[in-house]
Amino acid sequence: MTTSSDQTTIADAAKLWLARCELEQLERATLHSYRSHVKHHIEPKIGDLLLNDLTAVHVRDFLDSMLRDSTRAMAKKCLTSLRSIISAAQERGLVMHNVARDVKLRRSERHDPDRVFPTKEEIRAMLNNAPERHKPLIMTALFTGMRMSELRGLSWDAVDFQRSIITVRKRADRYCDMGNTKSKSGRREIPIGSQLAAVLKAWKIACPKGELDLVFPNGKGNVETHSNIYNRMFKPLMLSCGIVNGEGGPRFSLHAMRHAAASLFIEQGWPPKKIQTMLGHSSITMTYDVYGHLFHDPAKDVDLMDAMERGLLAA
Repeated sequence: MTTSSDQTTIADAAKLWLARCELEQLERATLHSYRSHVKHHIEPKIGDLLLNDLTAVHVRDFLDSMLRDSTRAMAKKCLTSLRSIISAAQERGLVMHNVARDVKLRRSERHDPDRVFPTKEEIRAMLNNAPERHKPLIMTALFTGMRMSELRGLSWDAVDFQRSIITVRKRADRYCDMGNTKSKSGRREIPIGSQLAAVLKAWKIACPKGELDLVFPNGKGNVETHSNIYNRMFKPLMLSCGIVNGEGGPRFSLHAMRHAAASLFIEQGWPPKKIQTMLGHSSITMTYDVYGHLFHDPAKDVDLMDAMERGLLAA
């Protein structure tokens, strides 16, 4: 597709960007999200604008419109996509400046609900009440902190019983397609304890067999869907354990098992950098943003304050 710079619209630039994303072989789920941003939000609101006529005011109006019509999370995603669209056009010499980078979505955490993680009692209840068929997955999730996509894509050749290590290299996306982890930091080795190793060894014998040799497949040995794991395994487990919200539904999502693992790592006194590596976070900042409050020890803080006072006032 070739378009002169003075005739290129935002819609034209978006098509060029999506074509490049396809050439770069981004995951199908990622491409689906990008196409949705363009089709349902960017094109209807500013698609007809000429790229060289776009100003920061236009972008601000677009962002305000997104905040009125959609969620804050979607507004942020669409702003990021718009920035990428203009950046790709910049590389082609179609525009000089990326005005979308001049517009910021101010962080607003005042109204965000506090993150609630499973307690140790709730973790024990999950482990004790999980049916034998489901216990290997529940136990692995709670003791390794692996993402559900990583668990769904885990194959037996990645489980080293001699070294007691699980190597994370692959994941299954929402369409059950297998692929690499999303980032380099996602590729990692996770140690497993003797009890989890024993459960996995026993499960390997009973596990449904398939071409992918998956650890947690569906009944036919293929990749299990995220929704099936939630609806057929996790939701009934939450209800049977009495871990419910005010409406009587499950109190947590599947992702809560990852949070539970992180809280256990922190309780063991593991250094933040090690926890970052275990969880496959891209930066220590991400680890602190999500779990920083769990590192806080009020009793220890009081002792430190007393020591500071003694050091200054003793004289």
